[in-house]
Amino acid sequence: MDLRKLQRVVIDALEDVKAQDIRVYDTSKLSELFDRVIIATGSSNRQTRSLAMSVKEAVNTKGGEVIAIEGLETGAWVLVDCGDIVVHILQPTLRSYYQLEGMWGAKPVRVKLAGSKGLAKASESEEGE
Repeated sequence: MDLRKLQRVVIDALEDVKAQDIRVYDTSKLSELFDRVIIATGSSNRQTRSLAMSVKEAVNTKGGEVIAIEGLETGAWVLVDCGDIVVHILQPTLRSYYQLEGMWGAKPVRVKLAGSKGLAKASESEEGE
């Protein structure tokens, strides 16, 4: 799956479970291991776990691969490794404390969220193709 499509699938999956403050960063110049970092906030342990599982299911359904998921035990900070994209899902206090945007946020990627301006979700756009 190409990077842009994978990015859209991940964002849609996060939005489906009401993730807050979704941010996407281009890390291709910072790390050879992955090209994007997506950071999102979940309001509770249950929601962070649900967000991670939503990402996993959506990526797998679209033919991508989730390499690993870390942090499901506690749900405070869950990391989903999708190969070219690493997704960090944190509760608000941890996100504020660790400030991952400071580490990975040198080059933000502008993306439109599905809730704004009627952007079609990846699942909807493929139906018309």
